[in-house]
Amino acid sequence: MVLLVVSFSQADEQVCRQMGDPENPQLSQDGNMVLGGIFSFYSSWKDRMDTYLHKPLPLQCTSLNFRGFQFAQAMLFAIEEINNSTDLLPGVSLGYKIYDECGSIARSVRVALALATDNTVVAALSKTPCTRPSQVQAIIGETSSSPCMAIATVLGPFYIPMISHFATCACLSDKTKYPSFLRTIPSDYYQSRALAHLVKHFGWSWVGAIRNNDDYGNNGMAIFTETAQQLGICLEYSVSFFRTDPSDKIQEIIDIVKTSTSKVIVAFMSHMDMDVLIHVLSQHNLTEYQWIGSEGWIVDSQIAAMDIHHILDGAIGLSIPKAHVNGLREFMLDVKSLNSSNNGLFTEFWEALFNCKFRQSASSADIQRECTGDEDLTGVQNSYTDMSLMPIFNNVYKGVYAVAHALHNILKCNKTCNKAVPLDPFTILQHIKNIYFKTKEGDEVYFDENGDPAAKYDIINWQPRENGAVEFVTVGLYDASLAAEKQLHLQNKSLIWARNSKQVPVSICSEKCPPGTRKVLQKGRPVCCYDCIRCAEGEISNITDSVTCVRCLPEYWSNERRDACIKKEAVFLSYEEIMGALLTAASVFGTCTTAGVALIFFKHRKTPIVRANNSELSFLLLFSLILCFLCSLTFIGQPSEWSCMLRHVAFGITFVLCISCVLGKTILVLMAFRATRPDSNMKLFGHTQQRLCVLGFTLIQVIICIIWLTISPPFPFKNFKEFKDKIILECALGSAVGYWAVLGYIGILAILCFIFAFLARKLPDNFNEAKFITFSMLIFCAVWITFIPAYVSSPGKFSVAVEIFAILASSFGLLICIFIPKCYIILMKPEKNTKKNMMGKKASH
Repeated sequence: MVLLVVSFSQADEQVCRQMGDPENPQLSQDGNMVLGGIFSFYSSWKDRMDTYLHKPLPLQCTSLNFRGFQFAQAMLFAIEEINNSTDLLPGVSLGYKIYDECGSIARSVRVALALATDNTVVAALSKTPCTRPSQVQAIIGETSSSPCMAIATVLGPFYIPMISHFATCACLSDKTKYPSFLRTIPSDYYQSRALAHLVKHFGWSWVGAIRNNDDYGNNGMAIFTETAQQLGICLEYSVSFFRTDPSDKIQEIIDIVKTSTSKVIVAFMSHMDMDVLIHVLSQHNLTEYQWIGSEGWIVDSQIAAMDIHHILDGAIGLSIPKAHVNGLREFMLDVKSLNSSNNGLFTEFWEALFNCKFRQSASSADIQRECTGDEDLTGVQNSYTDMSLMPIFNNVYKGVYAVAHALHNILKCNKTCNKAVPLDPFTILQHIKNIYFKTKEGDEVYFDENGDPAAKYDIINWQPRENGAVEFVTVGLYDASLAAEKQLHLQNKSLIWARNSKQVPVSICSEKCPPGTRKVLQKGRPVCCYDCIRCAEGEISNITDSVTCVRCLPEYWSNERRDACIKKEAVFLSYEEIMGALLTAASVFGTCTTAGVALIFFKHRKTPIVRANNSELSFLLLFSLILCFLCSLTFIGQPSEWSCMLRHVAFGITFVLCISCVLGKTILVLMAFRATRPDSNMKLFGHTQQRLCVLGFTLIQVIICIIWLTISPPFPFKNFKEFKDKIILECALGSAVGYWAVLGYIGILAILCFIFAFLARKLPDNFNEAKFITFSMLIFCAVWITFIPAYVSSPGKFSVAVEIFAILASSFGLLICIFIPKCYIILMKPEKNTKKNMMGKKASH
């Protein structure tokens, strides 16, 4: 119910009157029930400067819009069908009142209020409330989202149903703000998301966006932007304009497009705004861009006809699925009934439709063709005769039928309707929300809880033909009711792209980062703009556009391309390599040489030079040297649990055995030649004592090794730190204290041996082997003192080689210094191998 203004005439008569100038419909017809219609017969108006010193004049509308007439004709066709039907609303006639809103939101609100009230002045008694019921049962329209929002805001409190055929803004689904708004076209929430998924499908991550500066464009683009960000798509620019904006504003948009690097433009616009934009784009011949269109213009043949420079060729976008209403085209083309109107609007429409002019006076000599009012549209080709928007006409058609079915249910119609049933807007609204029916073509009509229909779109591609015309080819389908992975479906059809190309255009800010690299964002730019940085050593990326590089497992290393982890080379001192082979040869040579010396000594065991200093210790020393040479072989080859323990224990024990023998020989020499009485010291350090000395010194090392092996033995270890791309297989010491205890004990014995040998250096020359022992201990100590820093600083297998070299060098030092001089005498100078010569006595001549 709408409150009317109470005024008083000069005769003090109380009347109800609507404020302001009355609004008269452009098309009207009486009926038992009346439907309202609001369409844009004009798309713009002339600017004016209001001074507010006097009452503003009505809008002067411009730019006749044939689409508005088509929508109105679709509404009239549906009403005529219903009135002629015996199944729907039998005995009830539907009337209509259709207004032109001239593309103006303010005028939309005015005509909506005119539909909701009555323009007539009605006398009212003092006790009668000045209210009138709504003069229409529902309103069909409007075409754009912003006017619908304004109208729905005004009509919402009165619950007057409003069904739009083309207002797609997702904001209109908010029933708290627009409780009486419904529509037969899907919400832009689904269209915007579908456009984003379409862009993603073709691999475009760097796009520009142009939108209407109204609720349709701003809300639709906001949802597109949000979805695009979720899908990894970036907008280089997002600009807006309205068709009434000054030319310099549109020129700014053209400049932005020209300077951009993106080659794809998403245009979320109505056909009226696209009319303005395409005209300016044609002046600049911007043909190298791929256009993505919303349903507002993508199947508009009028836009295609204006695109004489083929700027939009190859455009792809979403449209309402194709539909056909039997008889609607013929009804639209029969416009003779409109000629009976004396309205100046339809005079202008008729003249524009047939390119003629009604004669105003006999002196109109400049008129080339004169309108008769009997013109026929047969053969006329213009935007009015184009039926490419049949799906939208079908939406108008379904909106009218939705109201009719709701009224049919309210009036409990069967063969007749109960016209006495009171009608109020709220009841009509509730019944419309709950209707479900099928049109004569089989289309299902229903509304969800938000007053929206099911969201389905055709994917349209602009494909130019040889005659210069553009064909709107359906190349796919988007159905929001399906599972996410099945919503977008492209048919196996060849697509045409910008500049009539069959190759999908590329629009990215940065090239894809290949495997082996990672993305690094460029400072101050969107996430789609990045540099590709090669993965560091030991890291890989095996996918395109990786944001991180993954570090390989410790036993693996990155290949040269950094796209796969390969197993690291295991490095250890092996017999096959040159270094290992040389050390093995030296060890075998030392073993054979020592064995040869032992054979020589055994063969000449009864000669004075062999018997002179306890041959038993000499043979034991030779045996220990053989073990020393052989223990170096345990250091070569791949480390294992047993080899790691064996190499260090064998090395420690054999060397102590060796040094113990040398120490025993040195002590024996000292005691033999410093004795005050013959055999006095020899009794103190006889064979038994010598054996016990060697056994005792060796046993101490054995105990140290047992403790080491018990507490924390050596074990095989994979060293990943020494080399980045290699694994060093080595033996960890387990307990470093145990290792250095073994070496330290050997060092103590070597120092003692050196001290005793040094004290015995001046004994009789011919027999004195103490000086040879001194030299051997010097070599031994020098080798092992230099071994420590060399061992610590040598990486990997080289530390093992250093240890083997130290073992071999010290073993050769002992062998050469102690035994080679004696072998020389035995083999080369046998005449000196006598007791007299050993005692230092010279033969008499």
